[in-house]
Amino acid sequence: MLRHLPNLITACRIGLVVPLCWLLDGARYPAALGVVLVAGASDALDGFLARRHGWQSRIGGVLDPLADKLLLTAAFVFLAMAGQLPAWLAVLVVGRDLLIVSGAFAYHVLIGPFEAVPSRLSKANTAMQVAFVVLVLVRASRWLAIPEWAWRMLVLAVAFGALASGFHYVVAWSARAWRAGCKAGDERNE
Repeated sequence: MLRHLPNLITACRIGLVVPLCWLLDGARYPAALGVVLVAGASDALDGFLARRHGWQSRIGGVLDPLADKLLLTAAFVFLAMAGQLPAWLAVLVVGRDLLIVSGAFAYHVLIGPFEAVPSRLSKANTAMQVAFVVLVLVRASRWLAIPEWAWRMLVLAVAFGALASGFHYVVAWSARAWRAGCKAGDERNE
């Protein structure tokens, strides 16, 4: 029973998407920041429990990144709609994720199942996006003034991270698909 605790925590984190959207839509930025911080703490807790006790599961491997992506997508879209961050940045971040999901789906259909293991670059990109959302919420709550030049640099850094990790996924998974196709062709020729 306890071995399912990380997945239950992750499911609860997915459940935070709706209140996050509601709070962001109502410009309740301090409360939205609280939800983001609770989500971050739950992400750390479920990962710790899963690794510490060997409670990793295939469903957890799918649900955990899904929870992260749903929360980040909601945050970027609603913050862009409120004018708290550039709309083009939200389109870039969400577009990158859609590209990765589409590529994973195509790989699964055309080549076969695979283990979805995020790259270090992707993990760094996600961490940067989470930190950026926290900073945007702190700024929107008027708890911190960020000079315009620093704000532009932060926006560009997040954009660069999304582009770099998206490009990395395209190259890495295209090469993997190519090798799988070549291996399948060699097996047919034997």
